[in-house]
Amino acid sequence: MILQLRTYTINEGMMDSFIDIFTKHIKPLHARLNIPVQGMWTNIEKNEFIWMRKFESIDEIPAKERAFSDSPERKSLGDRPTSHIAKMDIKIIESLDIN
Repeated sequence: MILQLRTYTINEGMMDSFIDIFTKHIKPLHARLNIPVQGMWTNIEKNEFIWMRKFESIDEIPAKERAFSDSPERKSLGDRPTSHIAKMDIKIIESLDIN
């Protein structure tokens, strides 16, 4: 299992609007494309939106990301989601099987 840990710095005063777009449009689209969203968080200062999405392998990431960005649903949002984001940090992580 591969996860993307995604941290977005959200423009001041835009967190509520971003969460609305994410929960109504982006998260459901991920579900339809079989890209599970594993969780969503904000930092205490409410200027960072942190979320994780799951992939079965690193090899499937490019095709799944392309399916997302090329989808009519994502295209219909235009720059609404990205206009909220000042900075993105994306890390690819994997679980450790340590017992």
